Amino acid sequence: MKFPRRQFLQLAAAAAVLPAVSKTAKAQNYPTRPIRLIVGYTPGGSADLTSRLVGQWLSERLGQSFIVENRPGGGTNIATEAVVRAPPDGYTLLLAAPANAINATLYDKLNFNFLRDVEPVAGLIRFPNVVVVNPSLPVKSIPELIAYAKANPGKLNMASSGNGSTIHMSGELFKMLTGTDMVHVPYRGGAPALTDLIAGQVHVMFDNIPTCAEHVKSGKLRGLAVTSTTRSAVLPDLPTVADFLPGYEASAWYGFVAPKNTPADLIDRLNKETNAVLADPAAKTRFAELGALLLPGSAADFGKLLADETDKWGRVVKFSGARVDQPLGSELPTRRRSLNVRNVSFAFGGRFVVGQSMEGSLVFGG
Repeated sequence: MKFPRRQFLQLAAAAAVLPAVSKTAKAQNYPTRPIRLIVGYTPGGSADLTSRLVGQWLSERLGQSFIVENRPGGGTNIATEAVVRAPPDGYTLLLAAPANAINATLYDKLNFNFLRDVEPVAGLIRFPNVVVVNPSLPVKSIPELIAYAKANPGKLNMASSGNGSTIHMSGELFKMLTGTDMVHVPYRGGAPALTDLIAGQVHVMFDNIPTCAEHVKSGKLRGLAVTSTTRSAVLPDLPTVADFLPGYEASAWYGFVAPKNTPADLIDRLNKETNAVLADPAAKTRFAELGALLLPGSAADFGKLLADETDKWGRVVKFSGARVDQPLGSELPTRRRSLNVRNVSFAFGGRFVVGQSMEGSLVFGG
């Protein structure tokens, strides 16, 4: 059958736009079933809390459930690999955290390349950590903690939510800058670490402000300082670590990523809805109560943050000489299990900052 030239061109043009129309329709109808949100930490910590809050708000906007799956272990690598291997269909997301950026250097061998194997979706929040101790520890300030640690080398247990977390690396940076020796005790998430800190089984923790602020206010824990460069509105009476260690800064952040090759139109839809959640007054108020700053922006904006953080924390790991010695456990070790950190001497040609920029240098000795 022969078509007149004009009819043929019309049919060809219609055929050309069909894929675009199909993609647009798919994005408009998305999602048609529940979305899995995988979190590399145990329930009860700041990562879990953030996931459930944002997941609930997104569920209300998109009309489908966001099912939070906690898959702790391996410093978040177990959860990350599960997402990397998932179908790129928009129905599996990972709550990305600084551990993902840190692990790229901390682990010699991973079954994935984080920056290469995921698609950035949207940033969520950023917040400082808080240096907290069990009230039985006879220290009430950062200078007193430094003095006590130096007088008792290797006797203070420093809890974290796992190797490679900002809770962990904030402590490692503190040890480096102060020349103190505290034993790192990694847990499978922040909640069990916090429970043991309150119980007095460990001594100090550089915990996320959303999960420990109420314990500081109630007196169950003693707050010494926040790790940001400015005081927190949630704990306004606490000084900053930088007040005593100029240049010290560390902060945590969360955002969403999807498996590589997830369709761009679905990424755009998720980014748009996530930004709408962050712009909602109720969300702003809730996160402000938790001491968090919002991270609105495009998927590309969050991708740049991931790349910058991977480079920044990679330099910190290399400076510290840290590496993972063995699989993680959720209990106190029967023998000393800490990251190997060489004796160091420090030469500053400016400031050494973790969290925003890193100027100056560290010279290793011994």
